[in-house]
Amino acid sequence: MADQHTTGLIHHPYQAPEGFEAPAPGVFKASTVFFPTVAAMRSREWKDKTAYTYGLHGTPTSYLLEERLASLEGGKQCLLVPSGLAAIALVAQSMLKQGDEVLIPDNAYGPSKTLADGELKAWGIRTRYYDPMSVEDLAAKISAQTRLVWVEAAGSVTLEFPDLAGLVRVCKRAGVPVALDNTWGAGLAFQPFDLVAGEGIGVDISAHALTKYPSGGGDVLMGSVITRDQGLHMRLKLTHMRLGLGVGMNDVELVLRSLPSMALRYRAHDDATRVLARWAQGQAPFVQVLHPALEDSPGHAHWKALCQPQAGGAAGLFSVIVDPRFTQAQCDAFCDSLRLFKIGYSWGGPISLVVPYELETMRQSWPAHLAKGTMIRFSVGLEHVDDLRADLAQALQASGLLG
Repeated sequence: MADQHTTGLIHHPYQAPEGFEAPAPGVFKASTVFFPTVAAMRSREWKDKTAYTYGLHGTPTSYLLEERLASLEGGKQCLLVPSGLAAIALVAQSMLKQGDEVLIPDNAYGPSKTLADGELKAWGIRTRYYDPMSVEDLAAKISAQTRLVWVEAAGSVTLEFPDLAGLVRVCKRAGVPVALDNTWGAGLAFQPFDLVAGEGIGVDISAHALTKYPSGGGDVLMGSVITRDQGLHMRLKLTHMRLGLGVGMNDVELVLRSLPSMALRYRAHDDATRVLARWAQGQAPFVQVLHPALEDSPGHAHWKALCQPQAGGAAGLFSVIVDPRFTQAQCDAFCDSLRLFKIGYSWGGPISLVVPYELETMRQSWPAHLAKGTMIRFSVGLEHVDDLRADLAQALQASGLLG
């Protein structure tokens, strides 16, 4: 070559030998993908994983994560998107059109409801909210226009655990596809496509915020949409392509690196959370403690029936309702007084988090199964449980909630 400093560096002939193996998979980043011939370019199909066509459609790195996540949740196909909310939006944009109706549980993830009340409404898609703890209410609200039903277990912030199999049976009888926000379960608490052994009862779509437990570091935003039905997967995949949704391979690398430890981390979060939730039950300022493994928490029997036979856990979240005689300012002072629990959204990372919520703004009405008061949600990290318990105790004292 005439110039080894430019052309020679770009078109250098060296190719690394094949056969390299190591614990961490390789990271392949690309927008452009090379084809050996024009014929090869024309023959390759982006819709499956038999070849590579363009970086947006996948590289060996993203293919690997998709396959591992599908196996984790018991699905057959997986699509990666930039966030958990993007996964929810992808399902909505693929499954719904003007004149359709979607049913969403009233305790669903807040941004999912905001999407429905904003963009979906503007596109002529009707949303109705149902009581997630009532199979009968869902059955009564499914109409001829219903094209999608969302379920969530456990519910966002308030952590009620629904009769998931019962809700899915209602949807199956009505012939309506059902999508699950499976971020809490993470493919570990229960199998979303096999809710009842031997019955073939399962959801059609599992949306998952990989931001949480699969990432585990509080430093990645990513989501997935997993299916079993090839036709449904292709419907979602075409929408995925048309929207130009893609993820960065360095982020994919981080999730791949964290996956082998996810079950261990999930159990550690779960174990510590149960200890703290039981301790919180004995604290006078808390009039109700919400955690699916607690016998008096709403939906405990449903959690026990679904998750315990599968040796599943109960994740790393618990919420408390503070006695209404305390003001919002006092509850905020409690959160401000915490030292190990940091104030911040999300969960599933190594650092414990706390957020106070105004439940009145998040529900159609105050649920009858919840005590009145200020709601505070805790995400338990990987700190030692004794240190976290001491932090909660000192904050109760410092804020004056203990008088």
